[in-house]
Amino acid sequence: MSTTTLNLPKLYAEAQDFMPLNGTDYLELYVGNSKQAAHFYKSAFGFQSYAYAGLETGQRDRESYVVIQDKIKLVLTSPLKSGTEIGKHIDKHGDGVKVIALWVDDATVAYNNAMERGAKSFMEPRIEEDADGKVVRSGIYTYGETVHVFVERKDYNGLFLPGYKAWATPAYNPKPVGLKYVDHMVGNVELGKMNYWVEFYEKVMGFVNILSFDDNDISTEYTALMSKVMSNGNGRIKFPINEPAEGKKKSQIDEYLDFYEDAGVQHIAVATDDIIGTVRELQSRGIEFLRVPTTYYDVLLDRVGPIDEDLEPLKALGILVDRDDEGYLLQIFTKPVEPRPTMFFEIIQRKGAQSFGKGNFKALFEAIEREQELRGTL
Repeated sequence: MSTTTLNLPKLYAEAQDFMPLNGTDYLELYVGNSKQAAHFYKSAFGFQSYAYAGLETGQRDRESYVVIQDKIKLVLTSPLKSGTEIGKHIDKHGDGVKVIALWVDDATVAYNNAMERGAKSFMEPRIEEDADGKVVRSGIYTYGETVHVFVERKDYNGLFLPGYKAWATPAYNPKPVGLKYVDHMVGNVELGKMNYWVEFYEKVMGFVNILSFDDNDISTEYTALMSKVMSNGNGRIKFPINEPAEGKKKSQIDEYLDFYEDAGVQHIAVATDDIIGTVRELQSRGIEFLRVPTTYYDVLLDRVGPIDEDLEPLKALGILVDRDDEGYLLQIFTKPVEPRPTMFFEIIQRKGAQSFGKGNFKALFEAIEREQELRGTL
């Protein structure tokens, strides 16, 4: 039985929480058609209608639908006119994550701390008010055109943000599929830029590098990549950062950079307490997942040791398992959910494990390569 050893309490203690983060507030995706995207995430992923901003609420240049599932909020935003920055972003990158919003106690302090440490400003602190109180937001750029927005909402009792109204679809609200919260988000950056962004998160945001993988850990016969996992001090925010490594053929990171045309968010990992039930429901709604050969399961229990789940459902669904010294995890990855082979989702259930599935890397990446070969991009 193989395990990954982590000393997370010691590593977290090394983080400098000069801008304490309470968690992920929301993720904003720029998309070509916000209304259609909202219904996709509802029908396919089990999100619920929540909030809306657009012409009816005074927005003249954009329309946003907010969908929610437990602690996960997705904001799906489209432009209302040509020539906008949102439209240019979609034209270059396709649909994808623009904003990773982080919940903080003081958005002004968080912004000032980041700027003093070398961040590039996206949005100076601004107060947004309505009858339900006020929200303070500020923001900085990170890799590519991705931004972090700091959200302070201690003086706000409204639904989401000022400028939004409730959005309800009582006749059509598919039931949730069991998604709980954002576990981590993975960014793909250009060759040679991983350590630059690692240092950015260390210096600007006080994060610490809790795990590192090189091309010996993450490689197949044809492709390889390198990755470092950054975390804040309380462990609620984790950002693995990937860069390509030299290989015989084009890696998944190279493919992403080619089609996204920049660094950006590669995948969103969302947690569940019942991965078998969640994946069954997602498959029944048309979500497609990467599959590994069934031989993966022949030696699974020898590799990870005893687990609570029966092997047959895991094998039937294609769910992967890995273990570290804290426990084990179960994970599975969707195929890209956009026309470009860029953004996808990971569904993860942690049974104590705090790692990221190192023992699955080879099987997973070979599955990705099979998809790349079908696309003609390997």
